[in-house]
Formats: sequence, structure tokens, C-alpha cells
Amino acid sequence: MTLDNRVQIKVPASSANLGPGFDSIGIAVDLYLTLEVEQSNHWEFIAETEELSQFPNNEENFMCQVALKVALKYGKTLTPCKVKINSEIPLARGLGSSASAIVAAIELADFVGNLGLSSREKLLLATEMEGHPDNVGASLYGGLVVGCYHHNEVDLVSFPNLAFEMIAVIPNEELLTVDSRGVLPEVLPYSEAVQASATANVLIGALLSQNWELAGKMMDSDLFHQPYRKQLIPFYTEIEVAAKANGAFGVALSGAGPTMLCFAEKGKGRKIAESLQQTFSAMSVKLLNIDDTGSSVYNLECAK
Repeated sequence: MTLDNRVQIKVPASSANLGPGFDSIGIAVDLYLTLEVEQSNHWEFIAETEELSQFPNNEENFMCQVALKVALKYGKTLTPCKVKINSEIPLARGLGSSASAIVAAIELADFVGNLGLSSREKLLLATEMEGHPDNVGASLYGGLVVGCYHHNEVDLVSFPNLAFEMIAVIPNEELLTVDSRGVLPEVLPYSEAVQASATANVLIGALLSQNWELAGKMMDSDLFHQPYRKQLIPFYTEIEVAAKANGAFGVALSGAGPTMLCFAEKGKGRKIAESLQQTFSAMSVKLLNIDDTGSSVYNLECAK
């Protein structure tokens, strides 16, 4: 990267699981983490939103640490940069804020260090850090993703151009993933695991064939995590009932929660969002579309 070269890194938020697709299904949504990067004589991270100002503004910043670690893995040392950070993704609400930060950091290392990483290399790096490919895969590739991580290998398929919208009902309270995972069982009986896996498979088939009623049924039939996490979400049932009464075909926890994601056919989401905002006025309600692009790196100088 040269002194006159500024770059923008843009990474979408994501929602994982969609009910039964635990740690394997993710979807990219149109909320974004944006980095504006230029060369400097020292590392500096400038938060452009109040929520991000709690994080270190120097080399100790999480994204800087990830980027330096990635570069070191490939035998490179990164030139220090000034990085302006803006994010529309709420922290610790189940919308993949940590995954988007990891992906942004990998993109930062790749560009500044001129690593020449392929999409699959970025995916493996991100999955190793996150532990599963659902959120990071969606943020990297866009669309609906289905993936698995086993024996240090990642396999992932991305499906773009799906005809549904989502309404996120976002509470003010955070719910850390570590706390949400703490309520899950260590094992499932074999027959229950088979049923849970079958439910996730049918969910994918239903979404791809636009069988919305069946997709919603599969979201409700999850056995992996929602039955256990509901106890941490006091408004879970109330939102589920209200969303379906207003036309949503399905409702699921977004990732580990506490955000609830309501699914609607294309064009029907706005009315549902307006109704839910009136009913749950203390929460933030956002109409979301699928991001089909995934992470992008854009040279700002080319726009001049």
C-alpha cells in the first residue's frame, strides 16, 4: 500500500442458525462494518460510533491483533495504518459483530500485507478463529451459506438471490455468546440428533424452493439450541406470536440471541416491521435485506 492509497473495507453483518441450522447455516444482512484505511507511521483506530469507542485505539485493538497474527502466519510484517471504523452492527446482540470484525481484520491483513489470499484461505482463517463457519462464511461470501468445519477443513456453499426479507427485533440488553452457550447440553441422544439434523436439512430445502410455510415450521422445530436458550429471552414467545400474527412465516433466534429474527416474503417485511416497532417500542426494529456481495475491498482513490 502506498501513501496516496486509501482503501475501504466493507463487511456485512450476519445471522446464524435460522433455528435448526446450529453452527452451520448463516445469512448475510445489510448492516455493515466499514473500515477506511490509510498508511501511517503508527497504528491508530478511530471509532466513528460511540459503541466502538470502548475498544483500544492503538495496536492493542482486536482487529489489529488479528491482522498482525494473519500477516505473521504468512511471514509478513504490516505497515502501520490509520483506520477509521464505522459500524451499523450492534455488539453482542446475535448479529455477528465479532465475525465481521474477524473478516475485516483478515481483509486488512490481506490488503496491507499484499498476501494475495483466496476466498477459501480467508474462510479457513476466519473459521479457525471463530470456531464455526456460519457467521464468517456469510460475511465473506454473502447470501445464505451452509458450511461445516471438521479436521481443520471448511466446506461451504453459498446461495444468493433468495426471495425473503427479515425483521430484526433487537433488545437493548447484550447477551454474550459464552453465556448463551452455557445453557446448552453437552450431548444429545442419538435419535434426537438425527431428528435435529433432518430438520435443518428440510429448512434449507424449504428456503430454496420458497416453501415458506414449511421453512417456518422447521424453524419452530429446532432441537439443537432454541429450546434451551428461550429461558434467557423473556420476550421470545411474545415476539414470535406478534410477528406471525402480522404475516411473518417464521421466527428464530439470531445466532445466540437476544435479537429475534422474523422472516417475511419479499415486499411484506415493512408492514411487519412497523407493527412490531409499535408493539415493542423499547426495542429497535430493523427491516433487513440479504446482502449477496459479502466482504469487499474498494480503493477510494479510484473514485476521484
